[in-house]
Amino acid sequence: MLSQVVELIENNNKFAITTHVRPDGDGIGSSLGLNWLLRSLDKDSEIIARDDVPSSYLQLPGAGDIRKVSEIDREYDAVFVMECSDIKRPGIARLDEQFVVNIDHHATCEHFGTINWIDPTASAVGEMIYNLCKAIGGRVTKEIAECVYLALVTDTGSFHFPNTTDRTLKVASELVKAGVEPSAISEVVYNSYSWSRVALMQKVMATVKRDETGKVAFMRQTLEMVEETGAVDGDNNGFVNMPLVAKEVFASVYMREVEPNSYRVSLRSKGDLNVASIAESFDGGGHKNAAGCRVEGNWDKRESELVSAIVEAIKKMDKQKPIQIKEEFELSLA
Repeated sequence: MLSQVVELIENNNKFAITTHVRPDGDGIGSSLGLNWLLRSLDKDSEIIARDDVPSSYLQLPGAGDIRKVSEIDREYDAVFVMECSDIKRPGIARLDEQFVVNIDHHATCEHFGTINWIDPTASAVGEMIYNLCKAIGGRVTKEIAECVYLALVTDTGSFHFPNTTDRTLKVASELVKAGVEPSAISEVVYNSYSWSRVALMQKVMATVKRDETGKVAFMRQTLEMVEETGAVDGDNNGFVNMPLVAKEVFASVYMREVEPNSYRVSLRSKGDLNVASIAESFDGGGHKNAAGCRVEGNWDKRESELVSAIVEAIKKMDKQKPIQIKEEFELSLA
């Protein structure tokens, strides 16, 4: 499908790029990287998004030019949709009426595009954009390199998640050669949050509990916590991973209240424990060790159902073989 994307770009001129609501590092980094690539090829291109860019990522080149929209309001030859599980994830009206190029690295992604370029072997969509740049004969500029590198860093947990491959590290090496300063990108990713993140973290971490087996940790974020701390989207990145630092904990459940009786759920796990299958049973999805879903109803009941499902999965695995532990955390799939 990469060849189809190359042909589309070569034969057309006006493009838009978008990613999912509450954009993360890969969504923003890969979108910016593609936008810089298209512009280097003298194409008319812009990035549109429903939600604001997280404040720390505004330091990326071009991030301040992302146009906030609620619906498609211009004519394009094609719209690139980056890292989205389905056509609804960007939250932009009339997107389904466009010529859509679906670019993702999640195996569970729906093939909703006119062109679907899905590569589950890629560590991040950013890695795919690098491959596109090479395939189309583009030059990896410093702007492209910085944006793609951030995408790789965030989706691989600074290259220590299991989706990191020799190919990922080779790409990262080429990006450094193109002008990326790894320490500067790390500063953007890890040390550019507001104090509201610290305040929210304190409240969320105070709710952490474990089930009776001690293997599953779970925690909550209420609407009241967000209001009291003044937190914004992105301030809670990585919270779901924190209980996994305990060697006894194999999985983490993080429920965030988005409105009364409605919750976004992030699931993380270690080793061979597949939380994507758990998320799918609640109409969600994701990676084996990082997944999510949305549930509604009584908080205690839904939390108990999620935790119980994970506990049962652990029991089934334990009957076959002990869970093989690796460092398999992710920053965010929120």
